[in-house]
Amino acid sequence: MKLGVFDPIYGRLDLGPMLDRIAAIGLEAVELGTGNYPGDRHCRPAELLADDAACRRLADAVASRGLIVSALSCHGNPLHPDRERAARDDAVFRDTVRLAERLGVGVVNVFSGCPGDGPGARRPNWVTTAWPTEFSDILAWQWDEVVLPYWREAGRFAADHGVSLAFEMHPGFVVYNPRTLLRLRSEVGEVVGANMDPSHLFWQGIDPVLAIRELAGTIFHVDAKDTAIDPHNVARNGVLDMPPSRAPIDRPWFFRSVGDGNDLLFWKRFVSALRLAGYDHVISIEHEDPLASTDEGIARAVATLRAAILSEPADASW
Repeated sequence: MKLGVFDPIYGRLDLGPMLDRIAAIGLEAVELGTGNYPGDRHCRPAELLADDAACRRLADAVASRGLIVSALSCHGNPLHPDRERAARDDAVFRDTVRLAERLGVGVVNVFSGCPGDGPGARRPNWVTTAWPTEFSDILAWQWDEVVLPYWREAGRFAADHGVSLAFEMHPGFVVYNPRTLLRLRSEVGEVVGANMDPSHLFWQGIDPVLAIRELAGTIFHVDAKDTAIDPHNVARNGVLDMPPSRAPIDRPWFFRSVGDGNDLLFWKRFVSALRLAGYDHVISIEHEDPLASTDEGIARAVATLRAAILSEPADASW
């Protein structure tokens, strides 16, 4: 299993210095954002597809430092009720799939997206309750009329280009837990799998180790980010309370560097579960910790994950 990093962490650096930094840390892989939410600081698919020499320079820049590209990531919302926004995110997705094929990268990381509440909607509507019954009606309409038609076609497109789609289970989108991920896979096919990011599962009350067991054989990529739960704030206002991210003291949860939200024993269990589930690709580090600098957060994550990979519990059972 290799360690890597998701490149928005180093968004202030050009491609070469960024790759030098990653190699100097001793990491082995880079996950490249290609637009939509992650941005495209180091990898712009439309430009690279139009310039074979530029495409080769990118591939050579990565390989010459002993690195691999673990995935291309274009997390967006191609189901957005704003048609211009949806079309833009869809175009980035399709260019990313084409570029992945060109570069020999087998995985594209995505969000499922979220439609509105009907044909005339202007904003996405994430349904989180079955009652009153109009919410169940909205959810059924979203899946039947928007989610499945789009991803069935998009899944065929990805498969035709030899690319697998790793969906990050993220609240706010229709795929946010193992049940919804497996529903999409059952409807679209084996081109659909998971980008396992435990940070979004912790605060929903989902055990990431059990989620890995549930998703065994369908995990295509892993992002490593930690989450701290504040039991006092949860007890007062629940996990759905939404103070701004800049005020972590008031939040029920916030993102932390790997090892600062959950201890080393958890991360050993996490790595063991991945191995038992048949995963042997890259663990890609993200950094969104408001209490740690980039260098501090990455150093902490690398140390924790290296310890977890090299010294798993003797009992590696579920």
